[in-house]
Amino acid sequence: MASSSTPKYNSNSLESSSSKRTLKDGTNWEQNEEIPRLPGETRVTDKEVIYMCPFNGPVKGRVYITNYRLYLRSVENDPVVVLNVPLGVISRIEKMGGASSRGENSYGLDITCKDMRNLRFALKQEGHSRRDIFEVLTKYAFPQSHNLLFFAFVNEEKFSENGWMVYRPMSEYRRQGLPNDRWRVSFINEHYGLCDTYPSLLVVPYNATDDDLKKVAAFRSRNRIPVLSWIHPETQAVIMRCSQPLVGMSGKRNKDDERYLDIIREANGQISKLTIYDARPNVNAVANKATGGGYESEDAYPNAELFFLDIHNIHVMRESLKKLKDIVYPNVEESHWLSSLESTHWLEHIKLVLTGAIQVADKVSSGKSSVLVHCSDGWDRTAQLTSLAMLMLDSYYRTIEGFEVLVQKEWISFGHKFASRIGHGDKNHADADRSPIFLQFIDCVWQVSKQFPTAFEFNEQFLITILDHLYSCRFGTFLYNSESSREKEKVTEKTLSLWSLINSEKSKYTNPFYTKELNRALYPVASMRHLELWVNYYIRWNPRIRQQQPNPVEQRYMELLALRDDYIRRLEELQITNNSKISSSSASTSSPSQMMSQVQTHF
Repeated sequence: MASSSTPKYNSNSLESSSSKRTLKDGTNWEQNEEIPRLPGETRVTDKEVIYMCPFNGPVKGRVYITNYRLYLRSVENDPVVVLNVPLGVISRIEKMGGASSRGENSYGLDITCKDMRNLRFALKQEGHSRRDIFEVLTKYAFPQSHNLLFFAFVNEEKFSENGWMVYRPMSEYRRQGLPNDRWRVSFINEHYGLCDTYPSLLVVPYNATDDDLKKVAAFRSRNRIPVLSWIHPETQAVIMRCSQPLVGMSGKRNKDDERYLDIIREANGQISKLTIYDARPNVNAVANKATGGGYESEDAYPNAELFFLDIHNIHVMRESLKKLKDIVYPNVEESHWLSSLESTHWLEHIKLVLTGAIQVADKVSSGKSSVLVHCSDGWDRTAQLTSLAMLMLDSYYRTIEGFEVLVQKEWISFGHKFASRIGHGDKNHADADRSPIFLQFIDCVWQVSKQFPTAFEFNEQFLITILDHLYSCRFGTFLYNSESSREKEKVTEKTLSLWSLINSEKSKYTNPFYTKELNRALYPVASMRHLELWVNYYIRWNPRIRQQQPNPVEQRYMELLALRDDYIRRLEELQITNNSKISSSSASTSSPSQMMSQVQTHF
């Protein structure tokens, strides 16, 4: 990716030389104020503490708590040490030590965060110094557990762009050439009566009636029927998504569901079988029969072929991220780094998700076959696979606005359970529903962008900003589990969209090496030797690691090397496609060989 990111909330993010400045999170800060504040942000309390910095030792300072953030400013250090942490990032608050604790700085608070860091504050033992700040922090970090509003509902920021206007379902389907004589828009779920976790507008086969859809819904987990996500502009092959069939231990069948899948197969005129990608490991899919789920058997679906993609469930992913955090924060043990990283299995899971998405994309594009993707309920692994495959196949989703549309469509409107997976405002940190599924998706996007540095309009900071506000609760974008819940809470009326912030300052998130190309499919290499840990995200809080990041000249050189590799790959693609004749018909004005020459002049 084009830019090497500076951590958003780093320990030296504020200086004291000017009277007014704008912080990296968009906050204005007057020098005569103790803390920066957003419009609608109010100060609740402050207290003298010792910040137990894992990198530089104890730091004496004052911590301020608002209804949005925890803000620490040191009082003796030069340069000034600053912590600026949105309360939504906090996962757990624990008391450290007791009244009888005698060790230095052994009495205080331990704070576990969702963004790969922990915080520890020591307090004086006299009075109720800890109780007061513990109660205030707990109240405002977990508003849902205390009958309070998310900060997003009191945020009074103003932006030049309205992010809620980015995604308009009918506009996006029209962009894809829908509806047409084979696919129609159904309003059967307009009031969420068919499926309360699906969007109100669905694209389904033209030859399937709404009565057919109701019968199919009865045989699909959570009523999540197969619906269209994307259609190939040339082959008319489609990517469909749904949940598992309710087969159960007795091997139940449903003629309406079987016929519906045949209608999907026939919609693009294909003679070959419909390809079904079940994201789960085979053994898990079989085990799901015991709870009433299952998969499409060959006997019941003779015109379909089923492939298992071996992607593990939310619990495995949660434990993998925990292991990763253990090895990257606060210290990185470099002598055992590779074996420690391997033991987390994080990159192995990234590889399996990417491999599955590549299979989906290739089957639709090269195989010219429609595909149906599901996992158990169709809102975790399914969203990863459909959105990544669409990103690989459709260059529009590689633009800033297109990626926002992709996230709104495949993740937010189709019911990825953000509230349950992230735990927004909920003190129950040990909830079994917590899982880093969306983080995994963004990591996969970053991996692809590393391999194709000119293919994406957005830069690394764009992805990091999305993840920061996945947790912050500053915007309504990721709040709640479904479109129906957001509509009930009037999220688009009462909160701001994250895309308002991003689209009001697009230059910050733009990749300077972006080359606009139409209809170029990307097929990343998903082997372990081509994947790497996203250091600028996972280890950004460690100042020692940041110091080891390349300087601007080195970074520029590395970017140019990546550009050269990308152009070589494109040159090879063109040589294969055009029987060794280099075509200059790409969207850019120069041929790949000319562009390579331009790159080489920089070395």
